[in-house]
Amino acid sequence: MDIRSGSFQPSTPQPAQQPPATALRWRVSAGFAALKGCAAIGLLLAGVFGAQDRRMLTAAVVATAILAVYALRDFVAPVRLAADLEGLTVVSGYAGRRRIDWSQVERMRVDARSRGGLRSELLEIDAGEHLFLLSRYDLNAHPVDVYEELLRLRGF
Repeated sequence: MDIRSGSFQPSTPQPAQQPPATALRWRVSAGFAALKGCAAIGLLLAGVFGAQDRRMLTAAVVATAILAVYALRDFVAPVRLAADLEGLTVVSGYAGRRRIDWSQVERMRVDARSRGGLRSELLEIDAGEHLFLLSRYDLNAHPVDVYEELLRLRGF
């Protein structure tokens, strides 16, 4: 508004033009990983202080070890899938990573199944000899949304 002339010209905000993303990452929820770690500690404490016999203590220790291994993986390799203009990087094995060029990706799809009233969705990335399956837990996002982002990034 120009006070001297008395005219008012509203400024129209221009939408911020953001360039399309050229690198994307999907990772395990840090909160859920911490919850698994706390649950492992709680299970161990319950087993140690509440076990009346050796079998109960052994079962608690084994269950704690299994849960701790899964929690540790979430902290060691939190990024399960990364994508850029050249290709994908997918977690492989316990905490390894495998780089896949877009030319090596034969097919991507979302596999949705219903069993016992529960619906599960997996992002399936077929790279020839290797098949990668990533769940909502792995991606911390809906597999369908990740699939659409990957298609946009790849240029399809």
